[in-house]
Amino acid sequence: MAKNRKVMFIFGTRPEAIKFAPLILKMQKTDGLDVIVCVTGQHREMLYQVLELFNIEPDFDLSVMKTSQTLAEITIAIIKKIEPVLLNVKPDLILVHGDTTTSFTASLSAFYNQIQVGHVEAGLRTGSKFSPFPEEMNRKLTAHLADIHFAPTETSKQNLLDEGINKGKIFVTGNTVIDSLLTVLDLINDNEQLKAKIIETLREVPLSKQILLVTGHRRENFGEGLQQICNALKNLAQKFDKLHIVYPVHLNPKVKGPVTKLLAETPNIYLINPLDYLSFVYLMSKSKIILTDSGGIQEEAPTLGKPILLTRETTERPEAVITGTAKIVGTDAKTIFDEVSKLMLDKKYYDQMSLKINPYGDGHSSELIIKIIKEKMV
Repeated sequence: MAKNRKVMFIFGTRPEAIKFAPLILKMQKTDGLDVIVCVTGQHREMLYQVLELFNIEPDFDLSVMKTSQTLAEITIAIIKKIEPVLLNVKPDLILVHGDTTTSFTASLSAFYNQIQVGHVEAGLRTGSKFSPFPEEMNRKLTAHLADIHFAPTETSKQNLLDEGINKGKIFVTGNTVIDSLLTVLDLINDNEQLKAKIIETLREVPLSKQILLVTGHRRENFGEGLQQICNALKNLAQKFDKLHIVYPVHLNPKVKGPVTKLLAETPNIYLINPLDYLSFVYLMSKSKIILTDSGGIQEEAPTLGKPILLTRETTERPEAVITGTAKIVGTDAKTIFDEVSKLMLDKKYYDQMSLKINPYGDGHSSELIIKIIKEKMV
């Protein structure tokens, strides 16, 4: 009988957990593969919300999170703590996701120990070294350490080819975030008791009103950029008294401090705590417009038919912009104000952005990734 091959998932943030969850759950039911889950705890509290939702119990928790630590300190902590785990488990393959510091450092550690690396959500690029920071370099460095590349789109595949990655090691699979989103939507729609619990969680939010949902956490927007975004939101709240702006504020003090100071007293703006994934998906489904710098939301919102305005200067997900589901607005207060106003006032423009096909997947990416891994490893 052939020996089972060991596949270790290594991740540390909530977005990684959301996108890895369906893949972990399906792979745990796959013959011939043993699944090991290692979390770094890069974003501990929000990470464990997702793990509990999908009933995933980590085999290892490196607990690297500390208050106000620098990127260098996070990098050093992960490298120092991950190597003993790799030496103990001796996985045949590690899987990392996207563009986090965890993904890069885990890949580097695996390389040092001559362990194969699979990179899920590979090939996303903006072409700008510092935008987003540090994500753009994290994913580029991970690409050149990886042995198997699971690219979500043909554009991502081409980015890898342009950087000299072997064509035979790149596979277009769609994005597993759509797998997660569809799973969660079914869960909510099929369980009235769960839906009632979510609505209670969102009791501060006027779910029956027109909602502009706002999220933001990118380092490059800290300071002036965040202030400009807040100024736009204040102006929008004044112009549209029927628009209710809901902002789940990131826990980072560099976000929470300025946002609270600038917006806490503004009518029609609701500053709430970060939400669990179920509640956030439900809130997205109830929103009219989404203003965000998030990568995952760019992928999820088209499935929900929600126009996305990106508070960034570049995006590594150009497919959404090309198909018209998303538009880059940056952090200029006037531009944000004008684009939200246009979506509020011009129904034809709104419909053009909301009635699009999602370019990022059909909900079967996890199955395809597992099939490829089995073919390559067994």
